[in-house]
Amino acid sequence: MLIPLALALLLTGCSGEIYLRDGITDGDTFYLAERALADNDPAYQSWVRYSLARSACQLQIGGENPARVNSFGCELDARRLLVSAWQEKQTLDPAVRDPYLDDLQRVQEAGFLDEYVARHFATRNWALPDNLDAREYRRWARKQLREHNTETRITGSWNYARNVRPN
Repeated sequence: MLIPLALALLLTGCSGEIYLRDGITDGDTFYLAERALADNDPAYQSWVRYSLARSACQLQIGGENPARVNSFGCELDARRLLVSAWQEKQTLDPAVRDPYLDDLQRVQEAGFLDEYVARHFATRNWALPDNLDAREYRRWARKQLREHNTETRITGSWNYARNVRPN
C-alpha cells in the first residue's frame, strides 16, 4: 500500500521545532509527527493519511517553499483520501464516530465534495472547475450541515531539510 512507502519517505526525522516565516509554517520537507506511529485513534489515523497526501501533493507542485503551495486538486484528493480512510475505520468498527469526519462522509455520499472543498478551503490562486454546482451545494448544506464547522488537522510540520534555515 502507498501509506507505508509514504511513511518511509517522509519519516527521515522529526524536529520538534516548527519554522515560521511571516506567521506561516515554513519549510521544504514535511515531517510526520511521532505520535502518528503510536496513536491508533481511528480519526487521528485518518488525518495522518490526509496529511501525507496533502504534503506529497505540495511537494509535487514544488517551488522554493512547498509548505506554502496548495491547489484545489491537492485539497480535494487529500479530502477524498481522508473520507476513504474514515470509511475503512468504520468498516472495522461501525461504532466509531467523529462529528467532522461523519459530516464529510455525508458530503461525499451526496456528491458535493468538490463544491465543499471549493466553498470552504479555496484560495485566490486556485483554479476551480467550471462544473461546480455551488448553488445546489449551499441548498443541500443548509439542511444537512446545520451545525457543521470545517476542520483541518495536520499531523506533522514543515521544516527545512537538515535544519537549514533560509536567509
